[in-house]
Amino acid sequence: MTGPNRREMLLLGAAAMIPTSLAAQETPRRGGVLTVHFSTEQRILNPSLQASTGVYIVGGKMQEALVDLDAQGNPVGVLAESWESAPDGLTHVFRLRRGVTWHDGKPFTSADVAFSAMEMWKKILNYGTTMQQFLTEVQTPDPHTAIFKYERPMPQGLLLRGLPDLGYVSPKHIFETGDIRQNPANNAPIGTGPFKFVQYERGQHIIAERNPNYWRENMPYLDRIIWRVVGDRAAAAAQMESGQLLFSPYSALSIADMQRLGRDPRFEATTRGNEGNVRTNTLEFNFRNPILADVRVRKAIAHSLNVPFFIENFLGPFAKPGTGPIPSVSTDYYPTSPMPQYGYDVAAANRLLDEAGHRRGAGGVRFNLRLNPAPWGEDIALWSTFIQQSLQQVGIRVEIVRLDAAGFLRTVYNDWNFDLATGWHQYRSDPAVSTTVWYRSGSPRGAPWTNQWGWTDPTIDTIIDNAATEVDPVKRKALYADFVQRAQTELPLWMPIEQIFVSVFNRRIRNAGNNPRWASSSWHDTWLAS
Repeated sequence: MTGPNRREMLLLGAAAMIPTSLAAQETPRRGGVLTVHFSTEQRILNPSLQASTGVYIVGGKMQEALVDLDAQGNPVGVLAESWESAPDGLTHVFRLRRGVTWHDGKPFTSADVAFSAMEMWKKILNYGTTMQQFLTEVQTPDPHTAIFKYERPMPQGLLLRGLPDLGYVSPKHIFETGDIRQNPANNAPIGTGPFKFVQYERGQHIIAERNPNYWRENMPYLDRIIWRVVGDRAAAAAQMESGQLLFSPYSALSIADMQRLGRDPRFEATTRGNEGNVRTNTLEFNFRNPILADVRVRKAIAHSLNVPFFIENFLGPFAKPGTGPIPSVSTDYYPTSPMPQYGYDVAAANRLLDEAGHRRGAGGVRFNLRLNPAPWGEDIALWSTFIQQSLQQVGIRVEIVRLDAAGFLRTVYNDWNFDLATGWHQYRSDPAVSTTVWYRSGSPRGAPWTNQWGWTDPTIDTIIDNAATEVDPVKRKALYADFVQRAQTELPLWMPIEQIFVSVFNRRIRNAGNNPRWASSSWHDTWLAS
């Protein structure tokens, strides 16, 4: 895990953070209700089935993974106490925590891990299907041992970096009968975590309360968590100021409000606690449209967008230009040699479009496209409008089709009823966790944030598979440089902007942001000062 650079850790407000030494001297206070801004409702809340910050922010408090990340970004045991791996990477043994029970009182065992891995992570979980494609079985010699067997090597580092997001465990006895995707527990999670599901009123709130039988002694500290559904960013900012909301995660407020609240001594607006969720803004192309299947058109579209201008005028210090699918903070895998880039060049864009046979017609229009922006954040909405206006100058007329979260996921990833789409790609420490799946063919239809573009490239598939199974770190890095070279040359999608999420905390919250994926983590040690 690599830390962000100084610019990315820029404190958004002038107020000083609470000194670590002072916070460490405080005695945790039991009780209280943490109210959280929930900006975009999800189809499901089960992180064993869908890898998404919108799922983790809720489900990650009720369900737990085998491992998580500590304050330094290193793997730390949760449901797994320890692990060991064979040198060839084909076998990984996890020793599971004893005395853990599900919220319904049933014991947690290795059978739950095996079921989750084989039936959920490998077959359904959007990023898990690629990461676990070579998993052949999970042996359970006893209730507290799970042995993962692979047909091709699984580097231990990759597995441990992936499991915090892609290693959530669900109870076998709840899911083994019927259609896993339609199980009611997907929206009323039953886990081993510090908080138990109470209620979900769509459009209103989600409520969870303290798990009195949690395996961590004397935890959690909070009585209850309430996620309030507030889709309007201005309304959410007002509720932060009034104290109705104490935490707004994942850049859910407007950029102006994040800056304004960061100057208020009651709040902290910061990227701290989001280092494990670096994101890039995307532009995705549907290859089923023959116009977009031509690489010259895709490159022309990229050349038409003045990314530095957009960042300077709309995002400010929250972003910087991206250079490809592996962001610059990934010192382990970021390519050291230059990769193909597509700077702002309207003349080149017009030339490529002419070469592709798309001459200007009536009104100077070459062709029409539909653009579906994800409804996650203000930057995506601004980016989609900027794309629309920028492409007009090269003769491409763009219609923006805005949908809610469920509609966007269905339209883009299941129905494939789009031309262009914009959203976020999140980089999670290793390219094989949540990045290469955007490029590799073969993901199940409907799996969010995977290659649903109708694009297949056997060469890049081979590179991705070889990199994911290479145990030598030097060779892995070289393979990922080949991956970026191919991805930036073929440009099946484009990732031109790099950011880290911004969190806005009320300063009453203690132990906030104390690990690199804090908003997604369990909050077992979170408490509220009076």
